Amino acid sequence: MTHPSTESPAALRRLDPEDAQLALTRVQEVLHRHEVIENLVHRQAEGGDRADLVENLLQRQHEAELQGFVNSLHPADIAFILESLPKTERQMIWRLVSAAFDADVLLEVSDWVRESLLEAMNRQDIMAATSEMDADELADLAPDLPPDIVTEVQKGLTVEERARLIEAMGYPDDSVGGIMDFEMVRVREDVSLEVVHRYLRRLPELPDHTDQIFVVDRQDKLLGTLSLSALLVNEPEIEVRDVMGTDYLSLSPLDTDSDAANAFERYDLISAPVVDGIGRLIGRVTIGEVVDVIREDSDEQALSRAGMQEEDIFAPVAMALRNRAPWLMLNLCTASIASFVASRFEDTVSTIVMLAFLMSIVAGIGGNSGNQTMTLIIRALAVGRVTGQNLWALIKRELLVTFLVGLMGSIVAAGFSWGISRSLPIALVMMAAMIANMLVGACVGVLVPMTRARFGKDPALGSSVLLTFATDSLGFLIFLGLATIFLI
Repeated sequence: MTHPSTESPAALRRLDPEDAQLALTRVQEVLHRHEVIENLVHRQAEGGDRADLVENLLQRQHEAELQGFVNSLHPADIAFILESLPKTERQMIWRLVSAAFDADVLLEVSDWVRESLLEAMNRQDIMAATSEMDADELADLAPDLPPDIVTEVQKGLTVEERARLIEAMGYPDDSVGGIMDFEMVRVREDVSLEVVHRYLRRLPELPDHTDQIFVVDRQDKLLGTLSLSALLVNEPEIEVRDVMGTDYLSLSPLDTDSDAANAFERYDLISAPVVDGIGRLIGRVTIGEVVDVIREDSDEQALSRAGMQEEDIFAPVAMALRNRAPWLMLNLCTASIASFVASRFEDTVSTIVMLAFLMSIVAGIGGNSGNQTMTLIIRALAVGRVTGQNLWALIKRELLVTFLVGLMGSIVAAGFSWGISRSLPIALVMMAAMIANMLVGACVGVLVPMTRARFGKDPALGSSVLLTFATDSLGFLIFLGLATIFLI
């Protein structure tokens, strides 16, 4: 894209999450106004040429308004707007974004939106945007770029930058190596703090989220860390080795990004060094990348529970069907099995019609109880709190809690059942079936995510579908089976 390179006043604005929502509303209003006026012109214009002329004038007016407004926003707010628009409108707004923001916006948007933005860019635009990126940023973008452009971009890098890019691209996306930053400040242990001061003053700026300086030897092996506070409060003639910290947390590039996020949360870190197998400092992870990891993991977990994967909210219908249909078809099959189980007790239900009104309560409360357990287990797995040593204790605790909650709830349910049926046997069957099905839900809520995690699968993916299948089918079987045994 050929955009005017304008200096954004975004740096002067007060950043507020609500600003992005207000900006989106304003952009949508301008787009809607343009559409309404365009249709009105077409209906009222006498000749085709006149209509085209008026339409072109209005289009340029609206584009100028949108361009000035959008380019006054922070790149993160621009990314939010682009993610919230259908593909056609998204690409229209993207063409109005200043070239100075292209790189930042491409890095801010979600993966499923970046593809549509790159479609609207020609080769020169992409080259211009990527030429300003660091090696770790290029590595994030590389999977979405055409291979020939990646090759061309590498030619413009220095030998060191090219090596960093190749190294970063070699790590899995969900690893520490995939999110680490190569920009950091390193010093030797045998220099004074005054030397470090002079070195920092020569830098154009400090890398983002710099809270500590890494102390290395001549082979780049990490020896310790020098906090900025220690640098500022100590006398200039003191050597680095005398004030550096040797008690620090370091990460391996092959650690998962979730492990890094857990470490940052546990130890309140702003940055952490990344070292290879022989202790050489190769990069760092900052709180900025960790926040992105936490948000992405949260989004993926929420979608996985419903058997979905991340997708563009305005994705083509065919793509949405491929994403959603498999688990919905599985859900249909499981619901059919539950109905089949209920149909095997046709005589029981026809004899005691009241059972038809009560069995949905048994299935529903079992599913809700199991969902509570499953949510707890998935969260514990995500933060690494479930181990082989505490698994059995966790299962026993969940069964006990579920039994006690079920006992209290079943008393209420039994009272309700007696109230509408005036039958004590029905109330007792209702009570027993509810407790039993809640225990089933608790067992499934523990075993499904644990089993999937043991085989290296996402513990949340489709878990709610499997839970519903178990509590519905077994709930009907338990309730109607007990009714057949004790009431018929």
